[in-house]
Amino acid sequence: MGKVIWKPGTFEYPIPAVLVTSGTMEKSNVLTVAWTGIINSDPAMCYISVRPSRYSYNLINEGEEFAINLTNEKLVYATDWCGVKSGKDIDKFKEMHLTKEKAKFIKCPLIRESPVSIECRVEEKHAYGSHTMFVGRVLSIDADEKYIDEKGAFDISKCNLIAYANGGYYSLGKKLGTFGYTVRKKKNK
Repeated sequence: MGKVIWKPGTFEYPIPAVLVTSGTMEKSNVLTVAWTGIINSDPAMCYISVRPSRYSYNLINEGEEFAINLTNEKLVYATDWCGVKSGKDIDKFKEMHLTKEKAKFIKCPLIRESPVSIECRVEEKHAYGSHTMFVGRVLSIDADEKYIDEKGAFDISKCNLIAYANGGYYSLGKKLGTFGYTVRKKKNK
């Protein structure tokens, strides 16, 4: 059997399904984004891509800030709902029973129920046709203390994070290895 050739498209899966918050504590919105990722580690930079027709687009474009809120199994319903409803006429925080939390470095609210919120300031904007990419400098990582282990390390395995793939939401499974495990020297007993 060989590979089947399809027309070019978006088929790089799985990818994060995140809730992006924008605006201010008084006038805010929640948008589901799957086109997101890391661009650079020093300085820490990430991106989100948003259609100009989305309500959040102008909030991000004008405010030049956003927060990426990671999602987990408890947030899967809100993640989908916030992606298909417009915040133009609906308060998504209220409808999805999400709690606004004040950020440390940006005016946008964070989502308290999210295990991790990433505060970002827009550094660049790139229009690519259907979407505009907002490149953000990471100003802060806000991690829920219930996911910090006794050694002070963040334990991502407790978060039950979700991903998006080909039209579906999936829970992330067990850890299969750690970075560099294939070349790490074995300890003598």
